[in-house]
Amino acid sequence: MIPVLTSVMLDTRRALKDGSFPVRLRLTFQRQRKYYNTSYSLSEAEFFKVQAEKPKGKYKELQIAFQAIEQKAIGIIRNLETFTFEQFEKKYLNTAVKNDVFTAFEQQVTRLVEEGRVGTASSYESASLSLLSFIQKEPLTRNKGLSRAKATEKRENLLKKRKPLAYAAITVDFLMGYEKWMLQHGHSITTIGIYLRALRAIYNNAIAAGEVNADLYPFGKRKYQIPSGRNVKKALTLADIEKIFSYKPATENEGRARDLWIFSYLCNGINVKDIARLKYKQLDQERITFVRAKTERTSRQNIKVITAMRTQEIDEIIERWGNKPAYSEDYVFPLLEPGLSAERERAKIQHATKTINKYIKRVASAVGIEKNISTYTARHSFSTVLKRAGAPIELISESLGHSNLKTTESYLDSFENDVKKQYAARLTAFNMISE
Repeated sequence: MIPVLTSVMLDTRRALKDGSFPVRLRLTFQRQRKYYNTSYSLSEAEFFKVQAEKPKGKYKELQIAFQAIEQKAIGIIRNLETFTFEQFEKKYLNTAVKNDVFTAFEQQVTRLVEEGRVGTASSYESASLSLLSFIQKEPLTRNKGLSRAKATEKRENLLKKRKPLAYAAITVDFLMGYEKWMLQHGHSITTIGIYLRALRAIYNNAIAAGEVNADLYPFGKRKYQIPSGRNVKKALTLADIEKIFSYKPATENEGRARDLWIFSYLCNGINVKDIARLKYKQLDQERITFVRAKTERTSRQNIKVITAMRTQEIDEIIERWGNKPAYSEDYVFPLLEPGLSAERERAKIQHATKTINKYIKRVASAVGIEKNISTYTARHSFSTVLKRAGAPIELISESLGHSNLKTTESYLDSFENDVKKQYAARLTAFNMISE
């Protein structure tokens, strides 16, 4: 019989937000490896201390805990007539998942990471930790002045004290209490909505798998409705956009940031991730076509290809900053390199976004724009300028790659005050007629 190798290891493929790494159980069978989450995360230095021959204090306790995890796995493997990962997981995971929301979150995070969706995985991880903080009444974030070491220690203490959270415990009162608690600790309605939509997805998965009675479902009409904060979108006016176009950059960084912001604005509000992924094969003489990375996995049955018309300004930006020579499979802009891991790609895109935002704010300040401008502003400005020009909302929705008109409506900013005054004056135009 081919042996199954087990070990508890530090998974350094992706760091958590606090800089630590998750501790996972690893099984190796017939050259195939699979990883299973634990409730622990440590730095490399801490894990090294746990592995010492005679660890002391908390490291001794952690060593014992890790040995117990491995022994549990070995016991399950020994009792299986024939080993398969599926049979092992039924014994090792399913019971816990049926009774514990946190374990379900961990499995979902693992799946998302394996699919390369590290951004979404990070959001689910934050949601899970936020719920744990609420249950233990220990706010994890919004602790101004708290050092990184102290924040890490606080997070570890939360995880050590974690107990299973049954689906039946997620009631309307529980969710209302969580919302109130989050608001009291400085979190926005938007953040609450993001975290609770993740919890709702976890709950729906459990119902679909037959692990939870649908009668217990706490979301929906006449139950708990997830809040959806609507931020006031501050799109720029055409006059402000013209200032950015006309600005003479003081440095190369300002020039690159200004041009990439303009490229986003002219290309249907394309975001930085999609700019970074854009390849020359997606350009023809008249158009640029792309599928939003944000929707390519969630809309497989109805993938929306976005078309942006090439203009002289777009071509000049590509000529200034694009990779040369323009090979079909090459990225248009030098923001990514081929063969990057999902984690590394995300880090590079985040860095590029941060850099563009830093310098476009300087540009805005230099030309007298007082609004808080960012790459996001380019997308909202694109849609709002089209609206003010009288473009049909259906055209705007298609240009943005939205699946429904309600999403598009949330992007459309209000009209400028001078336009409102013109229409307000018409309300009393009869006075002028009567006179």
